[in-house]
Amino acid sequence: MTGAMNGLEYLDRVSAALGKLPGIGRRSAERMAYRLASDPGVMRELGEAIRDARENIRLCPQCGSITSLDTMPCKLCTQSSRDTSVVCVVQDPSDIVALERTGSYKGRYHALMGIISPMHGEGPHDIRLQALIKRVETEGFKEVIMALGTDVESEATAGYIAELLKNHGVRITRLATGIPVGSGVGYSDAVTLSRAIKGRQSL
Repeated sequence: MTGAMNGLEYLDRVSAALGKLPGIGRRSAERMAYRLASDPGVMRELGEAIRDARENIRLCPQCGSITSLDTMPCKLCTQSSRDTSVVCVVQDPSDIVALERTGSYKGRYHALMGIISPMHGEGPHDIRLQALIKRVETEGFKEVIMALGTDVESEATAGYIAELLKNHGVRITRLATGIPVGSGVGYSDAVTLSRAIKGRQSL
């Protein structure tokens, strides 16, 4: 970067970074950036929190959930009390957090880190599909629960996975209805998710 940056250019960089987060539009990102600039204490606190998170958390190499640097694989993958016969497939780590809050599911997890989305240039090779297939083949799961969203691309991704696994000797199920159409696991309340898990159906 050449030349000195003025204050507004620094804020533009902050705003652009915030705008990459889900659910934050351009105007919201700009308001957040200006709020940070007007309160050095908040900016320092946020900076320290981001730095600590960057240095201490990672994605579990097995299931994809958030874990600390010194806990690999994560506790969800190593706890002997969990049901090793079933794996719940979700879109991203935040969905694991949402499902854990229900207290209704005690099996393993697998975060795809996305869904198949041709419109956004995301194909089967851009998500953790091969890792899922390998786990099904080696970990002896008897059931694979599709806990993806109810939008068209999530439904298509679930169907694609079910087709890939149809000859692997596992039961393929999906969450029961109750999650609003077009929504996802991370946006549903604990009661809705708990009922959806208990009432899951064959896919």
